[in-house]
Amino acid sequence: MEKIVARLGEKFAALGMAGRCYAGVLWYSSVMNEKTEGILEFDAIRSRVACCSFSEEAKRRILAEKPLVDPDDIRRLKGFVSETVERMKSGDEEKQESLPDIGFLLPKLAVEGASLEPDEAFAIGLFVERGWTLKHWLVPPSSKDTPLRSLAETIPDCTSLAREVFRIFNKDGSLKDLPEFQEINRRIRRLAAELEAAVSRYAGNEESRRMLQSTVPSQRDGRAVLAVKANFRGRIRGIVHEVSATGQTLFIEPEDVVEKNNDILIEKRRLDAEVLRVLRELTTKIAEGREILADFHEKIIGIEIIRAKARYSKDIQGVFAKESENGARDSRIMTLKQARHPLLGRSAVPVDFSMNEGKGAVVITGPNTGGKTVSLKTVGLFALMNQSGLAVSAAEGTSLPVFDDVFADIGDEQSISQSLSTFSAHMINIAAITASASSQSLVLLDELGSGTDPEEGSAIAMAILDFLIEKRVSLIVTTHHGVLKNYGYTREYVENASVEFDSRTLSPTYRIVMGIPGESRAVDIASRNGLQAEIIAKAHSYLNEERADVSSLIAGLKRKHRELDAAAEERRQEEKRLREERRAADLKELRLRQKEVEIKSGEVGKLRKLLDESRKTLENLVREVKEREITRERTLKVKDFLNDLEKSVANEANSLDEEERTLRDQRKEHDNTAQTLADSQPPPPLVEGAEALVASYGQRGTIIRQEKNGWLVEIGSLRMTFPAEELTPVRSAQSVQKQLKPALVVADLSRGSSAVMELNLLGMRLEEALEVLQRQIDDAVLSGLKEFAVIHGKGGGVLQKGVHDFLKKDQRIADFHFSRPELGGFGRTEVALIE
Repeated sequence: MEKIVARLGEKFAALGMAGRCYAGVLWYSSVMNEKTEGILEFDAIRSRVACCSFSEEAKRRILAEKPLVDPDDIRRLKGFVSETVERMKSGDEEKQESLPDIGFLLPKLAVEGASLEPDEAFAIGLFVERGWTLKHWLVPPSSKDTPLRSLAETIPDCTSLAREVFRIFNKDGSLKDLPEFQEINRRIRRLAAELEAAVSRYAGNEESRRMLQSTVPSQRDGRAVLAVKANFRGRIRGIVHEVSATGQTLFIEPEDVVEKNNDILIEKRRLDAEVLRVLRELTTKIAEGREILADFHEKIIGIEIIRAKARYSKDIQGVFAKESENGARDSRIMTLKQARHPLLGRSAVPVDFSMNEGKGAVVITGPNTGGKTVSLKTVGLFALMNQSGLAVSAAEGTSLPVFDDVFADIGDEQSISQSLSTFSAHMINIAAITASASSQSLVLLDELGSGTDPEEGSAIAMAILDFLIEKRVSLIVTTHHGVLKNYGYTREYVENASVEFDSRTLSPTYRIVMGIPGESRAVDIASRNGLQAEIIAKAHSYLNEERADVSSLIAGLKRKHRELDAAAEERRQEEKRLREERRAADLKELRLRQKEVEIKSGEVGKLRKLLDESRKTLENLVREVKEREITRERTLKVKDFLNDLEKSVANEANSLDEEERTLRDQRKEHDNTAQTLADSQPPPPLVEGAEALVASYGQRGTIIRQEKNGWLVEIGSLRMTFPAEELTPVRSAQSVQKQLKPALVVADLSRGSSAVMELNLLGMRLEEALEVLQRQIDDAVLSGLKEFAVIHGKGGGVLQKGVHDFLKKDQRIADFHFSRPELGGFGRTEVALIE
């Protein structure tokens, strides 16, 4: 199987395609233009997605991946990411645990006789345990049968390997006291007690105590030594291991302590050998399942990449772009609604943009600082994000086609070192684009034809457009050349667009108007930016009549466009008024008919009552007649009369029931029509001061302002932030008075905190180190820091053991364990606080 995949990879590489694997599924994508990715800042998007991952391995893959180009692959990946976003919104607690990096260990398992280091074996067990937890969070047993569930069910079960690992290791990464180690550990503890007693005799004796710099024994090379003052060197006989920097202290191993140190060292070597034997056996067991482990590892990393993309998509409150409406693979239909550049944050101005059926090129004109370049970058960035399985920061209804590559020439790439002018740099880029772009490519050209003589620049720009249009490239161009505005009107494949400019405030509105070219308004912008009035007046005088006529034409088109918009809005309001009047008339008619039915019902009730009473009276009469021996013929006539009367009343009742059913059907139809009318009216937008219904609370509130992660809403005295999807704007300005929860006051305790991400305790005495660690935990709790690392070194293990004992007793600590080998291994501990 590996050989088959390798051969496939070689074939696709020969075709210029790069393969990668998500959760065991082989994906292929074209090697998209790396220069374009840099221009559009797609690398910054990838970095933000990578930061959402809990695996260093997944982060590296995210940073190296390229957008997909096959529509089926893109559809499938977006489906996985979309399902994961919904899983995150479900409210079930997500285990946000880091996944150790074990990819580099898998080749080691294939080497016969190899033995894993303790921290390496522990990392494999931790990866399997946390990966299995991630799988079960993503697709719980009760979940529906979805593509994501089908994908997760292909992940093999490696929990037996985790059980083998944690049979030997504790959850903090330390070795358990296995039966194989217990006898040796008992001998070490006994010898250590004897050694401590032997050393303590020097501190307990008055004569020898005055010779010591410290009564606390030290460790040198794993052996207990005494810190002896240099002038008493000959008084305590033994081996000198070290001399202090000042020469005032000698670290001596007394003669009566040497043998005990030797015994302890021998036992520790025995223990190391036994640990090595256990690790070899564990390595053998893990190696037996290395193929399953490799499959598990690959699929969990793929799932983690999907989870990182889902978390980013959820954080930006984005939507997944729909496919083009006609569904064709070569469709160029593109619609962006309320699109916001994802790197601009709250300062981004939403824009609408469309490329309709039959149009493949858009020429955008308008003033400087109007948002042309940002709009160009937003379109290109959205295309790359969409084909990477990410949501885009836009509104529902956004749709994008699939491109085989994206090319961009944006910005000034003038190079003095290469003797390139602005125009030359643009031409080099565009030459490469025209040579590489295909009918399935997206090309973005900013300020086409600029940097040279306007007349020649316009001619070159139109020639470039002709060439790219002939190749049926999807093309978006910005320019200030007036000739290109006319070019857009004379080409069926091309559509004009402009960024709107407010002539009253002399400032752009950042709104894109499709179908109308825009004016550059250079003179107005120069005036607004402080250029002297006499210079502005002179500039106006130099504008020729032809240019003035064109400007008047454009201004007239814009005015006509606004008039058409106003007329369309007026027509919509008139249609709404007429529908409301018709609804009121229908409702009045229904009420009249209902009243009529009620009257008839009352009359029929009276008839039924009369019938019952008449039946009793006539039956009595019949009985009396019988008693007087009246003939049978007369009796039958009386009964026939009663039956006829009953049938007449029944017919009247049936007629009434039928009319009631008809009335109910008409009322139901009327209600449905009213509901459809109400649904057809767009809800008011979410704006400051408006009222909105909060879905999770079932209450109305007033919108205060838009926050980074949603909208701040005031419900009575309570102010909380909600995402936009939880808020429904209400049409009525009336608020419903309900009992409200008291407001919460959150104190910011993070000011003045000295908590650090990595605490270095090297060189400190144990008591001093524990005091520093205590302050670190206190500061971390106050500042909201949930994780940090402690560097204690390996050494003799005194500081390491003291730190771990302290962490075990602190109720605020949720978990702690040794770091990965590349981060410090047993000399560094990762600490996690309780949420």
